[in-house]
Amino acid sequence: MTEQQKRAERFRDLHVKGEPLVLFNVWDAGSAKAVAASGAQAVATGSWSVAAAHGFGDGERLPLRLALENLARIVASVDLPVSCDIEGGYGPEPAAVAETVAGVLAAGAVGVNLEDGVIGGEGLYPLEVQAVRIRAAREAAKAASVALFINARTDVFLQLDPAAHDERVVDEAVRRAVAYAEAGANGFFAPGLVDAQHVETLCRRSPLPVNIMMLTGAPPAGQLAGLGVARVSYGPGPYQQAMAALTEAAHAAQSAAQS
Repeated sequence: MTEQQKRAERFRDLHVKGEPLVLFNVWDAGSAKAVAASGAQAVATGSWSVAAAHGFGDGERLPLRLALENLARIVASVDLPVSCDIEGGYGPEPAAVAETVAGVLAAGAVGVNLEDGVIGGEGLYPLEVQAVRIRAAREAAKAASVALFINARTDVFLQLDPAAHDERVVDEAVRRAVAYAEAGANGFFAPGLVDAQHVETLCRRSPLPVNIMMLTGAPPAGQLAGLGVARVSYGPGPYQQAMAALTEAAHAAQSAAQS
C-alpha cells in the first residue's frame, strides 16, 4: 500500500459521528505547516482562502493549474492527510470533474470538497445531475486506486437566509445526502446551517457523516459534537484572522517608525 493510500484510509477513519475532526483550513504550504504544528490530524484547503492568497476571487477564478501546484506544495510540506476544496470541480460536466479529481490525486491529496451550487450561475445542480458528477469523481479515484474521501457539499442552506431554514429545507438536504451517498460520496457538507435543532436532525437522518462550518451563530464545536457532527471546518475564517493580524502588525510597525 502506498503512503497516499494509507493517508486516504486514515483520513476516512477520522470522520466519527460525535467526535468531529477539526479542520482549521489552510491556503498554502506555510499555513499548512503552522496548522500541522498545532497537533492537527489532517489539513484541508479552503477555496476562498487559496484564491485570495493568490490574488483572485472565489468561484473558480483561480486557474486550476495554480490551485494544483499550490496543493502539491501543501502535500509535500506536511506528514498528514490533505483534502482539497475543488469548488464545483472546475466545470459542469462530469468529465471535467473527473479530470480535476485526477489532478488532485496526482498532487498527493486524499480528499475533496465538491459542491452542488452552480459556479457562475444560479441555484443548485438538480440532484440527479450532481449525483452523476459525484460518480465521475468516484470513478476517477478508482482509476487511481485511491480511496478518495468525497465530501459532498450542498448549498441548500448557504443560498438561503438562516431565518428561512425550516423542515422543508432540511428535508431537501437529507434527500441530497441520500442520493450523494448512493453516488459514492463519503461525507456531507452543509455550510450555512447554524440552527442546533436542524443540525441534530440532519446528523440523525443523513447516511453520511456530517460536516458543519464554523460561522457566526453556529453552535460551539463541543455542542456540535453532541449533536452528532463528524467534521468541523473553518472555511475562510483562518485566512481572515491571519490577514487581520498581519495588517495590525504592519500598522504598528508604521506607527513605530513615525514616533
